[in-house]
Amino acid sequence: MTARMMERIVLVRHVEGAPQPADFRVETLPIPELAEGQFLIANRFVSCDPGTRSRLSPGASYARPVMPGEPVDGFCVGEVVESRNARFAVGQRVTATGWASHVVSSGKGYVLPLPDLDVPESLWLGILGVPGMTAWFALKRVAELKPGARVLITSAAGPVGTTAGQLAKRWGAAHVVGVAGGAEKCRWLAEVAGFDEALDYKAPGFEAAFAEAAGPGFDVMLDNVGNAMIDRALPHMKVFGRIVLSGATADYLADTVPGVVNMREMIAKRLRMEGILVFDDLPGFAEAQAGIAAMVADGLVYREEIFDGLATLPDAFCGLFTGASFGRRLVRI
Repeated sequence: MTARMMERIVLVRHVEGAPQPADFRVETLPIPELAEGQFLIANRFVSCDPGTRSRLSPGASYARPVMPGEPVDGFCVGEVVESRNARFAVGQRVTATGWASHVVSSGKGYVLPLPDLDVPESLWLGILGVPGMTAWFALKRVAELKPGARVLITSAAGPVGTTAGQLAKRWGAAHVVGVAGGAEKCRWLAEVAGFDEALDYKAPGFEAAFAEAAGPGFDVMLDNVGNAMIDRALPHMKVFGRIVLSGATADYLADTVPGVVNMREMIAKRLRMEGILVFDDLPGFAEAQAGIAAMVADGLVYREEIFDGLATLPDAFCGLFTGASFGRRLVRI
């Protein structure tokens, strides 16, 4: 009998600086027989997430580092094709974790059946997945966004930022400023996604443009970049402003992470700064997903970059850190 085979992405070595395709390899191995309580997921899409970078080197992160020789554990969406678990029937669509063609699961950890919403399957790794949920709960729960707020969003052309800017406008923000890298991204944010202003941090005169866009100050900042951007924004926050830390794409690659100099602004303006790990909000996912799905039907926009074949995943992931990506990067299995 011919063994059933699967592919997965394995970490070759701990990453220094920007990840390179050679830091990963594709491994082919037999699909194991299922034990009682397990089920087999055949993946349809696997995602590229900047936050994965923080787990590819030794040291503190939100989760245990991936060790050389171990499989990389990114987000995926697929279908149950075999099951010995009464809670997960064959044919059930699920979202789970694993940079692989197939995942064997017992249902523990981040494994969620997908509700029956009329949306493209890929969106469960985008605006209906961790990026969209991060945007939703960062603004609604952590920032406590109020109508009339002035909002600053960094890495605004990424899936978290793009979604957050549109949510802020729909929830009554008076002015939303996005920061992104490149004129094309900034045009799209302003002309398609509806940001009031989009600033290109690569352009000459960015610092002056940033200060002007800040105007009377920001009530809310959602940061996905890191310390240097936070330090830049602190003098432009309003009294009782809220800063939500969602990611640190610049700091992931830095040999020495810059410090935050303007911390006295936190005291003078009674600011609140808080990080978000969206898995704290799992009980609210279904309501938020239904809300965003309805907004998609009503014109909420998103961008995707889809690569084909698991072997393209290392290149697609590494492109997140070169400025090449524009939208949610996914690999179709």
